[in-house]
Amino acid sequence: MTPASFGLLVLLAALWGASFMFLRLGVPAFGAGWIIELRVGIAFLFLLGVGRWLGRRIDWRAHWRHYATIGLFNSALPFLLFAYAAGTLPASVLSVFNSTAPIWGALLGLVFLRQPVTATAGLGLALGVSGVALMTLGEGAHLPVGSSLPILAAVLAPLCYAIASGLAQRAPQAGGAFENAAGSMGASSLMVLPFCLAPFPGQPEAMAWGSALALGILCTGAAYLMYFRLITDVGPVRALSVTFLIPLFGTFWGVVFLNESLTPRFITGGLLIVVGTILTTGIWRASLRADH
Repeated sequence: MTPASFGLLVLLAALWGASFMFLRLGVPAFGAGWIIELRVGIAFLFLLGVGRWLGRRIDWRAHWRHYATIGLFNSALPFLLFAYAAGTLPASVLSVFNSTAPIWGALLGLVFLRQPVTATAGLGLALGVSGVALMTLGEGAHLPVGSSLPILAAVLAPLCYAIASGLAQRAPQAGGAFENAAGSMGASSLMVLPFCLAPFPGQPEAMAWGSALALGILCTGAAYLMYFRLITDVGPVRALSVTFLIPLFGTFWGVVFLNESLTPRFITGGLLIVVGTILTTGIWRASLRADH
């Protein structure tokens, strides 16, 4: 991996880690539905502008079903779940839960596709589940009162990412990475609209509007383009390593800007989840093979 690719990887992790901080800042003013509509809508407009500049077009008529399916599971549904959870849970907790998507992917493969699980992957699954339990169960978890449903939402959101990944691998080609990103964002914008019927729960000020813009342009539109560039430059295996950096940045932004506190229980649970994800995906072995 070149220094430029590594820098892009770190920048992408920083942006995706910051998305949970921006959710925490935007949800009180806009509500979960509106903040996500702004996120995907702004990202869609941003990507359309990039596409116009690059001379790229989206074939809506031929691939609308594909864009709708990926948009539902990769954007609309997980974004809404995380936004709902952000009304209660700290950004650091949300960013750690986000990293469990590969664990969900392994579980789906085991249950529905009968894919074999190696001893290492089984250990990773056990560590990941133990980390989630340690962070969320019992009085020592130090989570806000009434966190049960937000925790469930935060746990299910990365399951949606795992489903989207499986569907994308088995779906027919619908253009390149840019077309899939822009098409799914356009579909997501329509899907989230029914969740915007309620008025804003608060009075959006500069900080809330800035958070919405940052979510749409930086954490979604630009981040998609960075991620697909990484896949081209270093391959999907190494690009996936961004998953393990997101909790570090999500926790850092939460502590620095939102004054969130870190308990020994949180740190231990978070480490178990990240290590469990690394073992489950086998990314460390794949990266070693790629070097030889």
